[in-house]
Amino acid sequence: MTTPTPTPFEVSWDEAAVADVLRRVAEYPFPVAPIEGGWGCGTDPQFLRDICAYWTDPYDWRAAVAELNRFPQFTARVEDFDLHFVHLVGEAGGKRPLLLTHGWPGSHYEFWGAAERLAFPSRFGGDPADAFDLVIPSLPGFGFSSKPPRPIGQRATARLFNSLMTGVLGYETYLAQGGDWGALVTSWLGHDHGGHARAIHLNMIGLRPFGPPQGQDEIDWITRTNAAGDLMGAYLRLQVSKPQSVAWLGAGNPVGQAAWILERFHDWADLRSKSFTDVFSMDQLLTNIMIYVMTGSFTTGAWYYRGLIEEGGVVLPEGTRCETPTAFANFPGEALYSAPPKSWADRAYNISRWTDMQTGGHFAAMEEPEAFTGEVQAWAREI
Repeated sequence: MTTPTPTPFEVSWDEAAVADVLRRVAEYPFPVAPIEGGWGCGTDPQFLRDICAYWTDPYDWRAAVAELNRFPQFTARVEDFDLHFVHLVGEAGGKRPLLLTHGWPGSHYEFWGAAERLAFPSRFGGDPADAFDLVIPSLPGFGFSSKPPRPIGQRATARLFNSLMTGVLGYETYLAQGGDWGALVTSWLGHDHGGHARAIHLNMIGLRPFGPPQGQDEIDWITRTNAAGDLMGAYLRLQVSKPQSVAWLGAGNPVGQAAWILERFHDWADLRSKSFTDVFSMDQLLTNIMIYVMTGSFTTGAWYYRGLIEEGGVVLPEGTRCETPTAFANFPGEALYSAPPKSWADRAYNISRWTDMQTGGHFAAMEEPEAFTGEVQAWAREI
């Protein structure tokens, strides 16, 4: 069988298509909202108005395209997918591959603040020995990867990404890191492809051990997690059960898509000591949104939740766990997916490192790129 050859790729957005998006933003008929505002019922009405005004002017979409083209990127045919990925060969010179996997409603762009630090640490006063070759794919159905004809799940994605690393790029072994859906993809890489993914790093625990919680700490954590899900998890229930419903609402509606995505970025960020726009700039938020809007991946991104259920979920069979050495970074600003007790994680993973971080939330690499880089480098030194 012929090994697929990566094809160089550049982001290019049609000017007329962008103009149509900006027109729709400018003409959006804002619905009535609770007079007190705030984020309690969804995206804050005033914030949405402010970011829409910024979106139409002064947001520079051409500068965003140039920024998205800052690192070398490619596409490659793997099974039935054209996978898009950044391949940044840094000071490691092809010898220390690290696969970074994003989640929803993020994108490969999440890693932009950390990528250069990880690939070229000496540019930031670091040790060249800490450098990686970075591979940063877009999940199937997300961004610039091709769209599936039906929902695809995280275990199948792990198979695709392992083929990308070994078959397309020729890395016999590699390290892998992920958060959100990326954490579950990375978990399946460790579980199913441990001969190649020799160690994994997570900032969200994805797999669950078989059986009920054990001990009061685990019972209390499950209770808190369920309560947080009741308050903030409506999006998950919809996208797991009826993802096309949100697709119908979002189609042709860039402001609706933005509001759906922004709510998640706000609610999952570490806002204990920073404001929302101190954590993420308007430009960062809009560039991530534009990736969804301009590629039509708002729909197939929602499908990815349905793929989880169709693959069988996240509970491991009795007596099994991911035996690949697993590091976990606990970013304390996680509001919805807070870290479980270590006893719980130990039954699902071979936990080799557990780090309680000082700041940062769900989008760890984007929120705290320096701390994220330092943690990943420290983990890799131990391997």
